[in-house]
Amino acid sequence: MEISLEIDSVQMSFGNNVILSDVYLKCIPGDIIAIFGRNGSGKSTLFNIIFGTLKAERSFIRINEQVIKHSAFKTGLVSFLPQYHFLPSHLKVSTLLNLYPDLPVSILNDTFLPDKGAKIKDLSGGELRYMEIILTLYNSATFVILDEPFNGLSPIAAENIRKHITKNALQKSIILTDHNYREINKVANRRMMLDNGYLKEIHEISELKKYGYLIHS
Repeated sequence: MEISLEIDSVQMSFGNNVILSDVYLKCIPGDIIAIFGRNGSGKSTLFNIIFGTLKAERSFIRINEQVIKHSAFKTGLVSFLPQYHFLPSHLKVSTLLNLYPDLPVSILNDTFLPDKGAKIKDLSGGELRYMEIILTLYNSATFVILDEPFNGLSPIAAENIRKHITKNALQKSIILTDHNYREINKVANRRMMLDNGYLKEIHEISELKKYGYLIHS
């Protein structure tokens, strides 16, 4: 059995605006796939469809060669970092970490994590985002989707997150997008462009210029 996540024939529109048109994507452990695209191109829509929090007009999703007829998140094999903050604001950092008993000791000792006695509601945007990324990466899911992971992170925190992504990709498949294309380009080993509803693989970052996406190299 092949370990893979495969998304096929994804179609989605809002009114007369076609967002996704026969999108196909396949990823396997070892993949770090960067999805580039302008605002409104459908990147977050695609991610929510894959995860199962949004129903497409048409889509076929296979995990490990098995067709998924319900939301993919129900399998426990896919984890998702949305753009918005999702951790309960009233809980302490230590309480949340205890909910993830399989976190490596090295992660619990990560100096970039906020003070364990602090409450989520008192964290800065960068601290909260860092913790959300760590909890999304270090769980039992084989396939990880990251939507705007670098938003609000300092350069040194972003560098550390890239290391965590690379480490997790040794055993997992990771799909990500971010408005900071330089950050995702640094960590990606596959690159794709979502343009006019279609997802196309690119081999050089300079190819983004022909889509009018990459203005400054």
